[in-house]
Amino acid sequence: MAFDIYDASIPGLIHMLRSLSTILAKGEAHGGIDPSEARLAPDMLPLKAQVYIATDGAKGCGARLGGVDIPKYEDVETSFADLRARVAKTIDFLTGLDRAAFAGAENKHIVLKFPSTTLEYSGGDYVTRFVLPNVYFHITTAYDILRNKGVALGKNDYLGG
Repeated sequence: MAFDIYDASIPGLIHMLRSLSTILAKGEAHGGIDPSEARLAPDMLPLKAQVYIATDGAKGCGARLGGVDIPKYEDVETSFADLRARVAKTIDFLTGLDRAAFAGAENKHIVLKFPSTTLEYSGGDYVTRFVLPNVYFHITTAYDILRNKGVALGKNDYLGG
């Protein structure tokens, strides 16, 4: 089977979300960290927001390319357990997508509307130029926040062992 848009997106997103879950579990075990407050710099979003954005990016990708509705999350998770449950819910959504629905999605016209701009991509560019860099950035930032708070994390935790 040829490498396709599904292969280029969904397995990697699932893999990195599993790594994020491991990172969050280690943060929880470390103790003394508030996901609503922990951040790298005063002008950066806190840990919980990094998880919100990473999971939103992953589920948005799967839904847009797979032709289904994007699941709505309320962004109310504040504990490590809640954040890990959100990650697990996102993984479950991604694993439940129909691979066949991704056929031709590399050419799909994707439009993202934000308050200050609108971005337009082909499905392939959406994955490679927006989703993967964005999701990986926020997972990396979550890792960095916890590492900065003294959590014993290493490259294998990020890469998934």
